[in-house]
Amino acid sequence: MVLISEMPAVGRGFIESLKKYNFDNPSWENPKPSKDRRVSIVSTAAISKRGDKPFSWLANNHRVIEKNNLDLVMTHVAVEYDRTAWQQDLNSILPIDRLEEMAEQGEIGSVSNEHYSFIGSSDPIKMERSAQEVADRMKKDAVDTVFLVPV
Repeated sequence: MVLISEMPAVGRGFIESLKKYNFDNPSWENPKPSKDRRVSIVSTAAISKRGDKPFSWLANNHRVIEKNNLDLVMTHVAVEYDRTAWQQDLNSILPIDRLEEMAEQGEIGSVSNEHYSFIGSSDPIKMERSAQEVADRMKKDAVDTVFLVPV
């Protein structure tokens, strides 16, 4: 992760101009015990299945990643982002294998079949519609824990 002050001017200007999002009615639920949780991943690595439409700069949508189809490509646009780690190990941006190991060992209940990717360079307020769609899909899949992977 690079410091904002060290980012190229275009990215730095975009990040510095974002407005803080205020939640009108934030809520909190007491979580289930870890061994009973169903987990899904949300990554901002701008990954998608090979053949899907690539992310564009400031994209406000998401991609669905099925855990049984991990032939993925990255369209992360930040020039300061080093892609070496993900090219060597997908788990650095989508830790699906680690979650499966945790499920096998009984540390968590189960791993969702669907995971989600966004591009991190987008205005969160403009992403609200897509985020709501992801939340609805997770609810239908009984996901109660989200592992956020900011890239």
